[in-house]
Amino acid sequence: MSTYSIKDLEKLSGIKAHTIRIWEQRYHLIEPQRTSTNIRYYSDEDLVKLMNTSLLNQNGYKISKIAELEPDQINELILQLNEQVPSLATQTSNLVKVLIEVDEIGFNHIFETSVKNLGFEATIEQLIFPFFEIIGNLWLSGTIIPAQEHFITNLIRQKLIVEINSERKKTDELLPRILFYLPEGEFHEIGMLFYNYLARKANFEVIYLGTSVPFRDILRIDEILPFQIIFTSFVVSQGVGSLAKRIERKRKAFPNKIFLVSGWQIKQEQPHLPKNFFQISSSKDFKKALDYFLKRENKKI
Repeated sequence: MSTYSIKDLEKLSGIKAHTIRIWEQRYHLIEPQRTSTNIRYYSDEDLVKLMNTSLLNQNGYKISKIAELEPDQINELILQLNEQVPSLATQTSNLVKVLIEVDEIGFNHIFETSVKNLGFEATIEQLIFPFFEIIGNLWLSGTIIPAQEHFITNLIRQKLIVEINSERKKTDELLPRILFYLPEGEFHEIGMLFYNYLARKANFEVIYLGTSVPFRDILRIDEILPFQIIFTSFVVSQGVGSLAKRIERKRKAFPNKIFLVSGWQIKQEQPHLPKNFFQISSSKDFKKALDYFLKRENKKI
């Protein structure tokens, strides 16, 4: 069982700490426990009840009435709401619950409902990517264990791989070949998998190497099957000044190739990027880059 401070509840539920305290004191909606040093903390059950209460309140139910309901009655109302077209806020809250409860069936229902209503791409961009920001908050606050993060990440990874496998080259048109890889020690693959999907959908030829790939292997792959564009990401810090050195090493090895780079370290350090390097901060940036390469190739024809 995880434990949460009231600030954790505020970040995860979107409900102000002041409001949580009022609901707690006036309606006894949740009851915090206390450590041996008298510090208040909340449980998974408290978080789930608070998120359910927030969803019901957003859909017209008064807090005073919600506080009188039994847990089974609350769950029944939530199920009824989910049978309607749920909002992104509702779906995100439900994803947090399935993460906490390690609920694969619940995850599949949420994901499939979103794909039905929004489409696959919009589901990843509007639901899954913002959800990963919440996972980051959960991780930083120490309220989820690695196994919970791995559980939800692998479910999303499976969905992406199914879509990637459904994409086949639609023409024999020769487009630039893109190599996707993460450097050694990098394992945050979900964003790169989605970009891999977008590139294949746009009919680019793709070499996908995955996570934690030694740089010498990239040099060898280029000898076997030359590529024109490289996508990579930097999330894990390797010390002050390390990122700039790694970028320079790549530039020297491949001065005539285009690099698309993303990741937390790029955003944080904002290193000087050589002229053949381009920062990708979102899927919108990546799609723009693909459009640029397509237009450039069309001009050559």
